[in-house]
Amino acid sequence: MNLGLVFESGDYVLMGVFLVLVLMSIITWSVIIVRALKLRRAKKGNAAVQPLIWNAQTLPEAVVQAESIESPISELTLASVRAHGNYCKHKDTQMAAAVPLNEYLVRQIRNSMSQILRPFDSGLTALASIGATAPFIGLFGTVWGIYHALINISTSGQMSIAAVAGPIGEALVATAAGLFVAIPAVLAYNFLVRGNKTLAQDMDAFAHDLHVQLLNQKD
Repeated sequence: MNLGLVFESGDYVLMGVFLVLVLMSIITWSVIIVRALKLRRAKKGNAAVQPLIWNAQTLPEAVVQAESIESPISELTLASVRAHGNYCKHKDTQMAAAVPLNEYLVRQIRNSMSQILRPFDSGLTALASIGATAPFIGLFGTVWGIYHALINISTSGQMSIAAVAGPIGEALVATAAGLFVAIPAVLAYNFLVRGNKTLAQDMDAFAHDLHVQLLNQKD
């Protein structure tokens, strides 16, 4: 199979199919590399900073430890401590007094977690779309290539096996290319979704403990 023959044939539709698949493959591997590294750094940072925060003697010391390592747990800790301090500072105002500290912290921690975890979902839609559409784009290229191969064979009048197998074989490469693009996208999507889920579970467990700690913190 010589892919150069596909482009030398001058069939712009088939060439467009291959170019689209190449673009999808580039996007897929870019998302895989960037998101996998980001997820790995986040989990590594969480594992490093979590014991430092819990081993701190005071809340200001825990803040210093959280600032020393960049991680989602660090961001959540800093945001939660700021929310706690803001409530204590304005507890005599009407807005703060209308909401108990428990409910206020739950709301702020939940909102902070949503903002922190949201960037980890970026790129997943692209992977899901590529994994779902790439095989059909490749199949379209195959159908289009076979159709034009049969038209050319009927025009030339050559009905030998060699005349039929060559062009059709080249057209079938589009289906293989579609699968080659789709399979990594689907596998990466499942891997990243699972990774994001475990990260969210770890964050949720830490947030629960942090919420209890802040509730028992003196002003």
